[in-house]
Amino acid sequence: MKSTFLRTLAGLLAGAALIAAAPARADDSLNAILAKKSISLGIPTDFAPYGFMGPDFKPQGLDVAVAELVAQKLGVKADLVPVSTPNRIPYLQTKKIDLIVSALGKNAEREKVIDFTIAYAPFFQAVFGPKSLSIKSYADLGGKTIAVTRGTIQDDVLQQVAPPTLKIQRFEDDNSTIAAFISQQTQLVATGAAVAAAAIQKNPQVDAEYKLLLKDSPNFIGVRKGDKALLDKVNEIIRAAKADGTLEKLSQKWLGRGTGNLPE
Repeated sequence: MKSTFLRTLAGLLAGAALIAAAPARADDSLNAILAKKSISLGIPTDFAPYGFMGPDFKPQGLDVAVAELVAQKLGVKADLVPVSTPNRIPYLQTKKIDLIVSALGKNAEREKVIDFTIAYAPFFQAVFGPKSLSIKSYADLGGKTIAVTRGTIQDDVLQQVAPPTLKIQRFEDDNSTIAAFISQQTQLVATGAAVAAAAIQKNPQVDAEYKLLLKDSPNFIGVRKGDKALLDKVNEIIRAAKADGTLEKLSQKWLGRGTGNLPE
């Protein structure tokens, strides 16, 4: 009887120890970042004005500035890691990066595998095409060709709203998507408004314009599931940057518009 009681007690104590250890494990990412005095941040380098390579071959843009702000407020070095749309979530899950700061929109599928901070920047996806092409509704997309980056929010929305005769050509990165449209491999392109504006400005010969809104989808920072301490700390940094006007200044500088009403 005594040995049974002792085994039961030992089991209860072991269970309690596991429960007590769970929060500590959830805090490991933040503790590790502070201990090594650096944070690995996944940023875009082919998605102007959110992230691109400058004349000095160093990354710059809105997302790069926000990533560096997070590192600065944590008091650690910013280790900027270029990521693409297909690999950014796998990089986070396999701990190649600590955070995704790469024009990341939030949807139900992504929320199953990663966590999101509050929003830090505006972003909306739309369809763009030549002024000579009349596109007034989703139905008008029928029989057309459109370029889109695989696995993006705009790719998901197109699949839901596009008529079956729209030919969707998917590319692995945003540079390839824009290039396909500029070179007239496709008649239309689905991408972020700021990205399209930059491409149209650089390539006036395409004589393109905004056609249809796909989705208003602000940018969020991606955090690994369970990294609650890191999530809470980054949210604290974003809220402070909203309150003191830092995010507004960055948005005006890189996007030419204010942040608007960003969701919590």
